[in-house]
Amino acid sequence: MLVLRRLASPGANFVGVRGRSLSLVEFAGQWSSLERRQFQANMRVICDFVTEKEEQRLIREIEPHISRLPYESSHWDDAIHGYREVERKKWTPHSRAVLDRVSREACGGHVLPFVHVLDLAEVGMVKPHVDSTRFCGHTIAGISLLSDCVMRLKRATKDTVGHSADVLLPRRSLYIMSHLARYEFTHEILVGEQSRFREYPVKRSRRISIICRTEP
Repeated sequence: MLVLRRLASPGANFVGVRGRSLSLVEFAGQWSSLERRQFQANMRVICDFVTEKEEQRLIREIEPHISRLPYESSHWDDAIHGYREVERKKWTPHSRAVLDRVSREACGGHVLPFVHVLDLAEVGMVKPHVDSTRFCGHTIAGISLLSDCVMRLKRATKDTVGHSADVLLPRRSLYIMSHLARYEFTHEILVGEQSRFREYPVKRSRRISIICRTEP
């Protein structure tokens, strides 16, 4: 892979879906040039944010705590199915160094003390939703571990039906969703036959995301 820590932009490419070079964002519906620029400024992806070794260390630290939990079939707000989750505050120095990088890169060094770890089964679903403002502020940043996936964002207002964007989240990347993308769009993780980017299928296996948030 030749894309290293590059921000998703009209010129950023990802090599890995059937060996083709693809933009990390695919827009659907009527978007003006200004709307596209605003969206891309508020929905960024940094490829290879963590190394393979860092990914392995993070998984080794998370696994003993999350593997004893069963996968749940429903969530309190019905947004997630086939998942298990934990909130963690204490991390090893190696993992804390990674989380501090996330905090600096995405949130100016200011995040909630508890980090959300979401383990989504291969057949698990994250349905369209906007995260509650009771639990997080203007920025949500997540590291994608173990699997590539496609996140779909749709305008939350009824008068913009079909106004959406699919964002490819490569394994070990960091996504940073803020302001307009965080408040005015629902987001979901595509599953099964729907997990496609442009015309290419994106095989999504078990996925762990480590999520940092700013204060409400």
